[in-house]
Amino acid sequence: MTNILLLGGTGWLGKTLSGLALDRGHQVTALARGTDPFVEGVDAVFSDRAMSEAYARVEHHDWDLVVELTSSPRFARAAIKRLGGKARNWVFVSSCSVYAEQSEAGADESADVLKPLDADDEEAESDYGRAKSACESLSLQTRAGRTLVVRPGLIGGPGDPSGRSSYWPLRFAESRDPVLVPADPDGLQWVQVIDVRDLAAFILDAGLAGHHGYVNAVGAQYQLVQVLQLARDAAASAGAAGTTKDGHTLHGYDLARMATDRVNPWAGPKSLPLVLPPGTEHEGFARRSDARALAMGLHRRSLRESFEDIVRADDGGGIRSLRLGLSAEEESALIAGR
Repeated sequence: MTNILLLGGTGWLGKTLSGLALDRGHQVTALARGTDPFVEGVDAVFSDRAMSEAYARVEHHDWDLVVELTSSPRFARAAIKRLGGKARNWVFVSSCSVYAEQSEAGADESADVLKPLDADDEEAESDYGRAKSACESLSLQTRAGRTLVVRPGLIGGPGDPSGRSSYWPLRFAESRDPVLVPADPDGLQWVQVIDVRDLAAFILDAGLAGHHGYVNAVGAQYQLVQVLQLARDAAASAGAAGTTKDGHTLHGYDLARMATDRVNPWAGPKSLPLVLPPGTEHEGFARRSDARALAMGLHRRSLRESFEDIVRADDGGGIRSLRLGLSAEEESALIAGR
């Protein structure tokens, strides 16, 4: 039986990894503080990684695969020092946030990364990109390069805690009309989403296969207007109440108004999810090369399928249950030009 250790395992990706690995018949151990519940069937190790004895229950086992999910350089250093020699394969789950520039479309894994933070920096986790960069360096150096560093782009799918991938399909699943949508007549806005389930499968497959080095685990590239249409179609095909394929009137919103209207890009309260900030600085943010991941065997479901599953999995709260995007009142005010 394959023995897998997750360092983390109670967050969204960690739970998805746990469930998939269990479904495949693997023995799964997850080490975490347990502030969120573990997946049923996992061998749960409750442990505070800031403590010196954090790995006492797992360091004497031989692991076929260790998956490290931390963004803390000191946690990454301690874990790989204590466990690196007991693991046949090691995956560090990083992020495309490590890249120093986000302006070049098609950039691959050879692009420059942010200067790593010092592993002892107490404020490391507040600088996410540089913290992940430090974790990457530590993970590779300690195992003499025998580490797979997976750099996901935007992760989406059912259960998305950020709401970035769920806002538009759930908004179109509501009968409320009209729907304010970002206008992008020049096609400058791009979206690149990898479904959390496909990311989890890739981490397990590539990790157990013994791949090493860096790899961008990213979704297919779509223009924003295509994404909005896919979200609209998905809401209709998923059978959302009061929704038909052409059942909404669309109100185009001029993105040049965002600063004046105090509408935020990307995510968060009073935002247009998935809309990137203006200018050339983010032209490559959602257009990173996926060639190496595909060569390693990454399989991706269609974005429409992800959107349909989001609508089907919704508990009925819709966007009213999400503290991001536009509230009904904010959307109405913007449509009315207030």
